[in-house]
Amino acid sequence: SKSSQSLQDAIRVNGKIYKLGEVGLPPKLREVRLPSVEVVIDSFVFNKKTKDRIRVIDSIETALKMGDGFLIVQTSKNKKTKDLIFSNQFFCQACKFSLAEIDHRLFSFNSPQGACSSCLGLGVKLEIAEKLVIPNPRLSLAEGAIRPGIQMKILESLASKYKFSLNAPVKDLPKKILNLVFSEGIVPDLERRYKETSSDSARAEIEKYMITKVCPQCKGKRLKPVALGVTIADHSIDDIVKMPINELIGFFRKIETTLKFKKNEGKIIKPIIKSIKERTQLLIDVNLEYLNLSRGSASISAGESQRIRLATQISSKLTGVVYILDEPSVGLHPKDQEKLIQSLKNLREMGNTVIVVEHDEETIKAADWVIDIGPMAGEKGGRIIFEGSPKDLRKSSGLTGKYLSKKLRMEDRDRKKVGKKFLTIKGAKEHNLKNIDTRIPLGTFTCVTGASGSGKSTLINDILAKTLRREFYQAKDKPGLCKNISGIEDIDKVVIANQSPIGKTPRSNPATYTGVFTLIRDIFAKTKDSKRRGYQAKHFSFNLKGGRCEECQGTGFKKIEMYFLPDKYIECPECHGQRYTQEILEIKYKGANISEVLEMSIGEALKFFQSDPSIKSKLLILKEIGLDYIKLGQSAPSFSGGEAQRIKLGTELSKKATGKTIYMLDEPTTGLHSADIKNLLSILKKLTDKGNTVLVIEHNLDIIKSADWIIDLGPEGGDKGGYIMAEGNPSQVAKVKKSYTGQWLKK
Repeated sequence: SKSSQSLQDAIRVNGKIYKLGEVGLPPKLREVRLPSVEVVIDSFVFNKKTKDRIRVIDSIETALKMGDGFLIVQTSKNKKTKDLIFSNQFFCQACKFSLAEIDHRLFSFNSPQGACSSCLGLGVKLEIAEKLVIPNPRLSLAEGAIRPGIQMKILESLASKYKFSLNAPVKDLPKKILNLVFSEGIVPDLERRYKETSSDSARAEIEKYMITKVCPQCKGKRLKPVALGVTIADHSIDDIVKMPINELIGFFRKIETTLKFKKNEGKIIKPIIKSIKERTQLLIDVNLEYLNLSRGSASISAGESQRIRLATQISSKLTGVVYILDEPSVGLHPKDQEKLIQSLKNLREMGNTVIVVEHDEETIKAADWVIDIGPMAGEKGGRIIFEGSPKDLRKSSGLTGKYLSKKLRMEDRDRKKVGKKFLTIKGAKEHNLKNIDTRIPLGTFTCVTGASGSGKSTLINDILAKTLRREFYQAKDKPGLCKNISGIEDIDKVVIANQSPIGKTPRSNPATYTGVFTLIRDIFAKTKDSKRRGYQAKHFSFNLKGGRCEECQGTGFKKIEMYFLPDKYIECPECHGQRYTQEILEIKYKGANISEVLEMSIGEALKFFQSDPSIKSKLLILKEIGLDYIKLGQSAPSFSGGEAQRIKLGTELSKKATGKTIYMLDEPTTGLHSADIKNLLSILKKLTDKGNTVLVIEHNLDIIKSADWIIDLGPEGGDKGGYIMAEGNPSQVAKVKKSYTGQWLKK
């Protein structure tokens, strides 16, 4: 019609329009059950000549208000009608799916609005593994084939229900029956116990039979389908955060130039894109272009974490700030060091002060001022032996100055010839590895090099180390993708010394980790006073009742919970930080009690226990690898990654070598001075002289030059890496022009 009708003029019931009178619905409609009823707001002829725009807008607004955001437009053409459904809400008429208003929380896996409901935003789930639960299928269920110990009542109930024998070997049970036992008995019981227990040890025990799998619902993307359904240039947020940084910045540059924004949209979006480009460029400037935004923090090295924080600080553009960095060069190839140094100079040019604790020669040369502390470590250190410019440092008499001026240098070692036995990795293609083949000669010192993010850790830690741990120690970690690894039969032991902590609590320390503390407690238990009082070795443990201080349970401190603030730790008022009861502290060996021994450095303890060969041999190795300054009872969380790694290495070196052992180390020079690196090389050489294999991931040129064999990956990090650039001894690699490592070996 040509005139607007009032809201009460007409309604549409089950698709048919009826005019309303004052008495309400027509009689024949009163009997219709559950009718589809819509209010008719307006009707008009709409064509190009229609000029009543205000009327159209008014009618649409009224309809949306009455329909809670929904509007139906019925069109008519050639006497055929068609309904068009519109909504100012996120609603799909086809699948009847509605979505709440979109905000930033929808795209966060840390928020309930965005996190996958199955894995709670983790991207992975712990699942019970059948092979771990039933390691020996030759046993019957009655004989305890199920390792975690499922209640027999559950198994008896299943046996009665599905008619199978508990006395038959598991391997003889039909696959269908075994699947039912697993899905209806084992899994529900273990999952229930895992969720309900309040004991960390009980939960850890059940975790032994679980493996980490990608969440089947979100496929590791961590977000709900709704969040993943929102795209920018056909890319979901998961697609975007998985791009390497250098690809990500290109993606947003392309969006800025190709997408057409409306005037108001451009005002909002362009400043955001500008900020993204600036921040990603800063990450590129500190040599992190190979990382992606979805990378888990656990997989990021200490050096990478520090450079991320450095990029964050540069982006803040603050002035008058003192920045303190502890070995930012960790994990950097020599070719990338220049970019890092330039970033530090940029901070200085902005009016800030930059203090760097560093051993890298190039960083020392680039400094304005150098403070050299020494002359040695531990009790022989702690003095300022030089202050001045790098040029003047070369003239100083300290170790740093002598190595910088080349008055002292690494000794050339005779390289071992490569034999006929190899560990051969075929078809490695985990992460960014490009389906590569490589060989590790056994009985030699092999160094794996390459740019940061080129695939070194993936090849050695994710593929080789996990395969060897599964082969020798039945570890449950799934190795990275490769076709096969041959030559394992020629080794009989693997030692992996990485930079993970030697313990997660302050109770762990070098004395307990290396086993020295057991020998020390035995010595105290054999003293006359101990025998007279009936004390045994267990009384000298700060982890057990009987000798420890019960006020602090042997920790030496008490935790004060501050609720909304970080927890505070205070010295135990009972034992005053000594960990033991007064009676135990009265027992002395050579004038020192057990607490005083734990406060000794490795160097001091070596002198103190000079007459005990078993203790002396363990401590001597720790001293030789540059750890004579750490204390026997120093808590595990206080050690750097490099220190933790060398403690592990020292512990393994104190054990009897088989001559067919492979030692795997990840950047063992972290935190080491050139003089300490010289000692480390001497120890590694002794290992290979006995027929063992040493495999090291390293960027330090002194280590690389001393290797018998080099595997160089590259050319760059991320997607531009993952190729074998060179293989051979240092002289051979130095001749490969396409190898960055080879170029630096020439210098």
